[in-house]
Amino acid sequence: TRKILETVGVFEAVKQHGKYETGQLFLHSVFGYRGIVLFPWHARLYDRDITPPIKPEPPGAHGSKEVKGKTHTYYQVLIDTRDCPHISQRSQTEAVTFLANHDDSRALYAIPGLDYVSHEDILPYNSTEQVPIQHELFERFLMYNPAKSPPFTARDTLKAWQEKNHPWLELSDVHRETTENIRVTVIPFYMGMREAQNSHVYWWRYCIRLENMGSEVVQLRERHWRIFSLSGTLETVRGRGVVGREPVLSKEQPAFQYSSHVSLQAPSGHMWGTFRIERTDGSHFDVRIPPFSLESNKDDKAPPAGYTF
Repeated sequence: TRKILETVGVFEAVKQHGKYETGQLFLHSVFGYRGIVLFPWHARLYDRDITPPIKPEPPGAHGSKEVKGKTHTYYQVLIDTRDCPHISQRSQTEAVTFLANHDDSRALYAIPGLDYVSHEDILPYNSTEQVPIQHELFERFLMYNPAKSPPFTARDTLKAWQEKNHPWLELSDVHRETTENIRVTVIPFYMGMREAQNSHVYWWRYCIRLENMGSEVVQLRERHWRIFSLSGTLETVRGRGVVGREPVLSKEQPAFQYSSHVSLQAPSGHMWGTFRIERTDGSHFDVRIPPFSLESNKDDKAPPAGYTF
């Protein structure tokens, strides 16, 4: 099949400092999709590659406390639905999920085409189109305003949606660690508490990105998780691949991103683990998943508002 390339816009200078505004069009530098910035988040980035632990950790320690978080800008964005089929093998386009607002305590629902994007992943561009991004929420959230730069401004519906759903969308901590050129980034989100059989069950979503920073082709074969709950339980989870996939990470397609969920019968805990990675010669190595805490910082969450668009 012939692919016809069309001009979607003109690239702008990448911002080294400051942040992109609501309405900024961009191409994702890793996954290549077209998107638009809805609003920025200030996250704390715990980067284990920059801050080596000062003293060796005792056996069984769940991550050194010496890693200092530094402020980093992430963005809530809309993905162009025309690009979703092309990225579905590399990145879930239903990364943002919520607990359902009714008696079925395990029901989850998702808003397709929402993503969290780090500042350095954004390649900004501008377009003369009034509707450059195809997404059912685009015209509900943004309006064209040629006097502004970028020429798309937030509608009141976007501001109201952001305020109402802030607790579910909010990204506060990002954890990152690289082992043998494979960088793992984890973003946990607290989703709320449900009562089940006279006990409380707390739910989190976590978004994980694996990125091959080297030139060697590798494949993710297994995951090995340790999940510690404040109630004193330690759970070990082993399994093939992630979300039913065993992604190959190459120079052409270096990254894979997915979301999953975990529940605890305590208001906090933490998780850490490894991914078993296979080289083309059949040898294996383990890539560390940086330890991250699961905190139920917003127990009073009412169910999210306005999700039935």
